Order: sequence, then structure tokens, then C-alpha cells
Amino acid sequence: MKAYADPSFIVSLYSPDANSAAAAHTMQASSADCFLTTFGELEVINAMGLRIFRKEVSAVQAQSSIIEFEKDLHQGVFHLRGLSDSSLERASQLSRQTTAKLGTRTADLLHVAAALELDADYLYTFDQHQRKLAQALRLKLN
Repeated sequence: MKAYADPSFIVSLYSPDANSAAAAHTMQASSADCFLTTFGELEVINAMGLRIFRKEVSAVQAQSSIIEFEKDLHQGVFHLRGLSDSSLERASQLSRQTTAKLGTRTADLLHVAAALELDADYLYTFDQHQRKLAQALRLKLN
């Protein structure tokens, strides 16, 4: 079984917020191989910086979260994949099919397309836009 973890899920897993307990529970209960893309990795790092900017966490807390995340990446908790051309093509197709109806953002299209291209059974996300798109495509959610 495969799961695609989007940045909203990963940030909640490593930096305390309203979804942290649910993220931890999902990871503990899951036997799926968990994937993310290099694009998702960038978004996680950027989200930690934004949390500092918004004064939600200190710089020390954000750096500690990034270190723990990167340690888990190196230990294989998450399987990092590049954002493939086929994912970009799938995102473009999804945009044509869904954006006018759902108001889907580009980043959300990319994450859902990557999940589909990786043959993920689940999408782990707390992002409501991604959840709406995944539901429309019958992708299982955390």
C-alpha cells in the first residue's frame, strides 16, 4: 500500500498545530509506504519559514522540526521522488477537468497528480482544496 504525504500533513507531523495529533495517529496506524516529491519537500521547508514569519514558532523550533523531518527522510520514513513530467502533464489534465468547478490551486493539482502518478492508495493531507480534488477523483484520504 502507498500513501502520498502532502506538505500540510508533514508540517503538522513535525511542528505542533491543530492537526498534529491526527497526523501522528495516521502515521502510527498506517502500514503504507509514504511518498512525497521534491516539490513537497521544498514546500515543507518554506512552510517552516512561514511559521517563523507569522510568529507561530521560534526559529529554533522550526529548525528542530526541519532536522527531524530530514532525519526521517534519510532513514526512509518517507520516500522522496522527483516531480516527474508525467505528474506535470497529469496536473494540466486535472486543471482542465476540475479547476473551473472546484477552484483548484496549482500546487494542489501538482500534489494530487503526483499521488496519482505514484499509484498512491491514500493522500495524507489537511489541505481542504486538495481534499476536495482527491474526493472528486475518488482518492482515499487520511
